[in-house]
Amino acid sequence: MLAKRIIPCLDIRDGATVKGIHFEQLRQVGDSVALGAKYAAEGADELVYLDISATEEGRRTFTELVSRIAARIDIPFTVGGGIRSVEDAARLLDAGADKISLNSAAVANPTLIDAIAARYGSQFVVAAIDARQIDGRWQVTTHGGKRATERELFTWAREAVDRGAGEILFTSMDHDGTKNGYPCETFARLAELPVPIIASGGAGSVAHIADVLTRGRADAALAASIFHYGEIPIPQLKRELRERGIAIRL
Repeated sequence: MLAKRIIPCLDIRDGATVKGIHFEQLRQVGDSVALGAKYAAEGADELVYLDISATEEGRRTFTELVSRIAARIDIPFTVGGGIRSVEDAARLLDAGADKISLNSAAVANPTLIDAIAARYGSQFVVAAIDARQIDGRWQVTTHGGKRATERELFTWAREAVDRGAGEILFTSMDHDGTKNGYPCETFARLAELPVPIIASGGAGSVAHIADVLTRGRADAALAASIFHYGEIPIPQLKRELRERGIAIRL
């Protein structure tokens, strides 16, 4: 049985780590490199850094940050945000990232997944999907959940995999930052796809994470607030998950 992964997520704005609720009310929570190094030392399996800066200057700052992260951290890390071309992906992978995450740009131009997967391989491509439930239907959103699209979660996830995405990172915008738990039934359905599923949005307790890794059949749990604010230290989380019979690396 493959070990489940614990993945802290760091949202980056102009080089600093920030956190909010539903991607709003953002406040700084620490130095991005130092936080990543701390999580790696505590036993995180991977890291995800998402650039939410809106300016080209922010993009340059993020690339420089990726180089500093790569020099300091010895676990795999994924980067995303503002990747709109193969060249953007190349810039970040060349800076030292292990994988790149595609979200809004891939929804607008799905062939971007094909192009990057063809050049680097599916193992380098994570399709990040943000969605919220509207009248019982999971509607894909873009731009941090601010723009609704006509796409439906499961259909889009399947298309992303068919185009070459090697992992799916799904964030429930209804649950993001709320600490009320993950929508496990949704993750269990996504787990029918032939790629690893990373669960995001709603972690507030060990029980929530255990639930999405078992009942939700997710391969990894991604969280931010509980780690940034020291609510559940990674070593404690992993020990308690192991005690619950979940395959986890200590």
